[in-house]
Amino acid sequence: MNSIPNYEIIFYWSREDGAMIAEVPELPGCMADGVTYEEAIANVRVVIAEWIETAKELGRNVPEPKGKLAYA
Repeated sequence: MNSIPNYEIIFYWSREDGAMIAEVPELPGCMADGVTYEEAIANVRVVIAEWIETAKELGRNVPEPKGKLAYA
């Protein structure tokens, strides 16, 4: 797998699903889950790569990771 850009990933526990959810806000609809944090991050890395690949195949824009402000 090629290098995956460092997009912000938000993690939270879903009691309803009984799983960790990993969501990538900069890539609409890009999310994955896992029983553990480690599994969720491994799964979301795959989904990020697939999201980018699909966007490129469809000729759509792939946003650059924005990062976060170091201060407010």
